[in-house]
Order: sequence, then C-alpha cells, then structure tokens
Amino acid sequence: MQELELKYGCNPNQKPARIFMKEGKELPIRVLCGNPGYINFMDAFNGWQLVKELKESIGLPAAASFKHVSPAGAAVGLPLDDTLKKIYWVEDMGELSPLACAYARARGADRMSSFGDFIALSDICDADTAKIIKREVSDGVIAPGYEDEALEILRSKKNGNYTVIQMDPSYVPAPVEHKDIFGITFEQGRNTLAVNREVLTNVVTKNKVLPDEAVMDLIISLITLKYTQSNSVCYAKGGQAIGIGAGQQSRVHCTRLAGNKADNWWLRQNPKVLALPFKEGIGRAERDNAIDVYIGEEYADVLREGAWQRIFTERPAVFEREEKRAWLDQMSGVALGSDAFFPFGDNIERAVKSGVAYIAQPGGSVRDEDVIACCDTYGCVMAFTGIRLFHH
Repeated sequence: MQELELKYGCNPNQKPARIFMKEGKELPIRVLCGNPGYINFMDAFNGWQLVKELKESIGLPAAASFKHVSPAGAAVGLPLDDTLKKIYWVEDMGELSPLACAYARARGADRMSSFGDFIALSDICDADTAKIIKREVSDGVIAPGYEDEALEILRSKKNGNYTVIQMDPSYVPAPVEHKDIFGITFEQGRNTLAVNREVLTNVVTKNKVLPDEAVMDLIISLITLKYTQSNSVCYAKGGQAIGIGAGQQSRVHCTRLAGNKADNWWLRQNPKVLALPFKEGIGRAERDNAIDVYIGEEYADVLREGAWQRIFTERPAVFEREEKRAWLDQMSGVALGSDAFFPFGDNIERAVKSGVAYIAQPGGSVRDEDVIACCDTYGCVMAFTGIRLFHH
C-alpha cells in the first residue's frame, strides 16, 4: 500500500487528506482495525519513534501516551509497587507483563492529559497490555505486532472501531525530511542524534554523583523531550516521565507546568488521597477528575457547595496546604531534562520544590555560571549535554 486516504486533516474542513510514500514506496504500516485520522498518525509516528529509541537506549519495553503530537507520558517496563498499581487503577489485574507495566506508567503519570490518548508500544502487544487499553478511553495504538488474544481484545473496543496500527519495525526513513507550510516546503536532516549515557558525562556541578537510576531517568526525560513540542521540560522518576511541560514560550513556564504535574503524581500517592471513599459505579476518568479537584486549592469550595455527595460516600476532609507541602517535601531523587538551556536559576529554584536532584540540559547560556551556582546551593547534579532537542 503506497497511500491511505483519511477522513480529513487536522480539522473536518481540511480535505482532501491522505498519507503516502513518494517514489512508489510502500507504507510501513498496516491498519488492522479502525479508521485512523491525520492527527492519529502524527501521534502514532512520533510515539513510535519515542518508544523505539527508549527500548534501544535502555533495553526495556517502552510505552508512550500521546495527545496532540506531544507525549502525556512515557515509561519503560519496570515493575509496579502496590501504591502505583492503585493510583494507575490496575490493582485488580494481578502481575502484569513488563510492557503492560510500561503502559500503565505512561498512562498513569498524567491521567487527565492521557484521556483519549494514542498509544505507542515498543514491543508486540500482549494480552495484559491490551486489557489495560480496553478499559481506558483511548483513540488507538501502534505497535510492531499483536498477539492473537491481544488483537481480539482490541478489536472489540469501540464496537469494533478502535484504531489498531501495526508498524514495520525494520522501517528506516530517508535521512532528509520535508514539511509544507503555507505552500512552502521546508527541508532538513532528520534528528538521528542518539541519546544515551554518553551525553551525560560532562557534569558541571560540585556534586558529580550520578547513580544508574538517575542516568536512566535522565535518558527517559531527554528522549521524551526529543518528541515533545518545544519549548519543553520533563521530570522523570523510577523509569517514567512524571511531568511534561510542552509548547510554552517561556522555559520557566515549562518548568512550572511540568513541576505541577509531577507534584500531582506524588500527591496522588498520599494515604489521604488513596483512602478517598468513592461511591460504587464511579468510573476511572471521573475518579481522576475528582482526585485532581481534591488535590487542588479549590476543594474547600467544592465541600461547601456539597458537590462531594455525588462522588463520595462521605465527605472527605480537606487536604490542607500545609499537609500537601509536607508530603511534597518527601519527594526526592527526581530527574529533570530540558530541550534547551536554562537561561536563569529560577528554573532550578522551581525544580527543587518538586524533589529534583539530577538535571540534564544543553548548557550554553551567558548565565551558565549562575545556573550552576544555583544547583550547587541545593546540592543538585547537573550535566551539560551540549545537545538541543527542539521539536516542531
């Protein structure tokens, strides 16, 4: 198949729309189910590149949860502890395969943003992973293959209309890529830069101790940024992204946005949140929204208005600001990647509030020494990678 007609482009009024290969080449994909659209394929192809690189660099199965051409989450297949199983809503599923753990992590880091995601998997989709996908609100999945049972599960989703794409894992794109904007063609070499341990060797802070776990998390953050709309910053911990700030014009706004998401990820693990008394029949997505409200500053207003009665069996106590800050102060060992240099130390000041101890950024700012000094104040380890990872 050399081309595939699509329903429309980014919006219903943008017709005709298709994906195709030039010079008579075959598309490296097969649509096994559903009718994917323009944005679905943009998410699928960006997501596939991300998980493929994670697998190659770290050596573990990888998954990504994409929304509007940026990842809401990305992770590798490390086991889940009981707390993570609970906040990712998979505690009833028993032991999960490494690939299923990777997707549970990718989906669970920022569940509000992942609602209606497009999924990318580095490995053949197994039944465990398909069962998680089946129960979530999602637009589709791309993987190098599917076990028979997994494909049967996925084909039953959305009344048989769920998008399932099989990617040829041997496909290698041309070294030069093109994009048309306003009738004008742009051309550039593909970003084939490898992100691995070697890019983290130039540690510029006084503290130079970079544990293997931190190296893995920094690599995850940088590869995630490689496929995130710029400007972008990514917090990572325990083999997964826990907060991604994408598409902001100011770097400190990226750092704040991603930091707020990382904070929410950690606050969800507080015993007070884990014990929320949800009524029977309240779905996962509605529970996610309720938890975000409970964690947020506006929850006291919700209590006063009595809106809790629809969600909870009894009125939960307010999660006081001082309690939240005390819990956040326990978060530590977080890694932070940036797709371009930090121009000011305010990024570091915000990052350490979310437990950041390890940082990777290109360096090259006229204020590099100020940023290094700020890291030294907090005992952070910072590596200058010398590489920028803008993605547009």
